[in-house]
Amino acid sequence: MMRIAALQMQAEAGHVAANLRRIEQAALEAREKGASLLVTPELAVTGYGAGEAILRLAEPADGEIARRLGEIARSTGLAIVTGFAERADGTVYNSALFVETGKPAVVYRKSHLYGDYERALFRPEKPSACIIEFKGLKLGILICYDVEFPENVRRLARVGAQAVLVPTALPASDHAALIAQKMIPVRAFENQIFVAYVNHCGADERFAYAGLSGVAAPDGTLIAKAGAQREALLLAKVEPADYRVSAAANSYLADLRI
Repeated sequence: MMRIAALQMQAEAGHVAANLRRIEQAALEAREKGASLLVTPELAVTGYGAGEAILRLAEPADGEIARRLGEIARSTGLAIVTGFAERADGTVYNSALFVETGKPAVVYRKSHLYGDYERALFRPEKPSACIIEFKGLKLGILICYDVEFPENVRRLARVGAQAVLVPTALPASDHAALIAQKMIPVRAFENQIFVAYVNHCGADERFAYAGLSGVAAPDGTLIAKAGAQREALLLAKVEPADYRVSAAANSYLADLRI
């Protein structure tokens, strides 16, 4: 069993130091509430709407941002998953960094870029199954638009993921609630896994964000959820054994024919 903390966050676009301080504050609060893992939004470190400044703020996966996140993980005893702009291979990726004390950091790069804004800033990575073993559980990582393609979640589930962590920057729109409150629970149900969907809130110069972060359980229920407008720190217990009845009744992975 593990407790996940999910930070719905109003990032300051272009202000790395301020965003890292907010992540540290959330990690301290999450530790006090008994969490082992903190998940923050897509590009939480730079702010999603920082525009071309993201290219200037991008760092390698072993750069100063990663070092600072490692310090926060060590001082709080938590593992942290956060979105950042990664500079590598002569380009920039929209990435998520998993840091855990005593182990090498793990990087996941977004495979499905959304819209002209992201395509002008980032290179997409080939789809992959990024699996991390933590506290006896197998965790997968996707970023925002990735999770809207069922193939990406199924890929992770087929290699044993029990929970998928999704740093997100879902904009406010007339279909945002459909994605956050209906599609995400379906992804959890059809794969019999947990899905933590962690969004920004508020607005910056370029985007207004939908909020509506949540953690969906294998039976399709939202076991933690936030509203649309304000920051929130969600806590959710991830225990696959609690959903054995659901897994037995909805044996999609076992019955899947390719």
